[in-house]
Amino acid sequence: MKTLTVGEYLLARLDEIGVKHLFGVPGDYNLHFLDNVISHPAIQWVGCANELNAAYAADGYGRCRGAAALLTTFGVGELSALNGIAGSYAEYVPVIHIVGAPDSRAQQRGDCVHHSLGDGDFQHFLRISQEVSVAQAVLTVENSAEAIDRVIESALQQRRPGYLLLAVDVAQARIPAPSRPLVRELRSSDQAREGFRVAAEKLLQDVRRVSLLADFLADRWRLQPALQALRQRRAIPCATLLMGKGVLDEQQPGYVGTYAGQGSEEAARAAIEQAEATISVGVRFIDTITVGFTQQFDAQRLIDLQPDRAVVAGKLFSPLTMADALGVLDLLFQRYGEQWQEAAPVRAERKSDAAAPLAQQSFWQAMQDFLRPGDVILADQGTAAFGAAALRLPAQAQLLVQPLWGSIGYTLPAAFGAQTANPTRRVILIIGDGSAQLTIQELGSMMRDDLHPIIFLLNNAGYSVERAIHGATQRYNDIAQWNWTALPQAFSLHSPAQSWRVTETIQLEEVMKVVAQTRRLSLIEVVMPQEDLPPLLEKVATALHQRNGG
Repeated sequence: MKTLTVGEYLLARLDEIGVKHLFGVPGDYNLHFLDNVISHPAIQWVGCANELNAAYAADGYGRCRGAAALLTTFGVGELSALNGIAGSYAEYVPVIHIVGAPDSRAQQRGDCVHHSLGDGDFQHFLRISQEVSVAQAVLTVENSAEAIDRVIESALQQRRPGYLLLAVDVAQARIPAPSRPLVRELRSSDQAREGFRVAAEKLLQDVRRVSLLADFLADRWRLQPALQALRQRRAIPCATLLMGKGVLDEQQPGYVGTYAGQGSEEAARAAIEQAEATISVGVRFIDTITVGFTQQFDAQRLIDLQPDRAVVAGKLFSPLTMADALGVLDLLFQRYGEQWQEAAPVRAERKSDAAAPLAQQSFWQAMQDFLRPGDVILADQGTAAFGAAALRLPAQAQLLVQPLWGSIGYTLPAAFGAQTANPTRRVILIIGDGSAQLTIQELGSMMRDDLHPIIFLLNNAGYSVERAIHGATQRYNDIAQWNWTALPQAFSLHSPAQSWRVTETIQLEEVMKVVAQTRRLSLIEVVMPQEDLPPLLEKVATALHQRNGG
């Protein structure tokens, strides 16, 4: 019988699910396991500047590849990563968090070892992690194969993090090699599928106006091809929310824009909300992207698909996967689609004007012209994310944002993870100065690994979102002023990075031409008026001010 060490078994399972990189920070409780990683033929070690950044990087990688893995050391390391793991839990990214732990005999004795709380209880941090993971295991020699499989399968099926506590001695123990493939997906019941078909057909067979709204859960379950197939059958009005931009091909006929409740363009809002039937796929309404829950949908005219269930006109069908539900809808599109109205053409986009002052409007118009098919765009939770909502993405482009968890600084390490996952695609990061100050160290890791993201750093001298919500002139919304263009050189002795500071639109456009033709890490500091906000953010800030002001 072939045997592997527990560490090798775990790596074999990660390799099986497509995880080819392990992010993290070394510590004495995970060093021997790291030797297994270094010698593994398919999985590469990716060291990060700190554990929080490593968790963000793993999240960005997981959004691009479908799953990711993170390695930290016990106590100090895993707690530093917890904010990033919580974001993955909130926004449905399956990150396998591996924690290197003290020797199992030392744990049993209750030894007062470093990185513990000194009380002999070695499960404090496991209990904390239970709140932000769907499965957990303290690995032993006896349970390791079953526990590793269970945690990874649960994480994949629910698209949320899993937690594995791996003691230094357990990692080196030998166990039988895997004997079966992992089970990655849950199944629908025949009864739920048939009941859904009958109810959906009843709603769709006699209507003329049908709309489609998709969101980030459709992306997490990799349903882009199924959605594209539906739209090819009939170009009904379609939209995404900010969190799900990219799950629909925005160049395909029928796309009307980004839906944001009353923050939407009026034509887009009407096309989606005023249909006789709306198909909602993987949608979660969040305050920050609906201008304070201003969406308007009649439950009796709504087909709502969620990962494990569907609701038609208020009636629940479960267990039913979104993939199976979309398969049913494909048949109904074939049967009734010709009677549904197609979307009206969307007005042409405005081209950028090099003579315009450099501000939010001119920046986003220039960015629209800069984008290419296949780009991976990351926009931090601030003016960047809300400005990106108005972009019309090129074909096969992907937008990564974090509006639910909303941890500022997330996107810079996430861009590191996204570029690691997609070394041949162009990765564009748009981040504010306040956000970048939280996680800027990962520039060094990007350059160490010879990665080439294009970073647009929006310098508006502080926390613009917070200024818009409350305290526009208060000093708590000010930040230290950094020499941003000097940082790429400061964070690497050898990488040929390039950087610019632009204060005019014509400068921005000239720099965009240069970086489009080069392959190196590029940082463009874009100096913005402090009070200038994207239109959607102005509406959201007003709503948040009202909700948070009592």
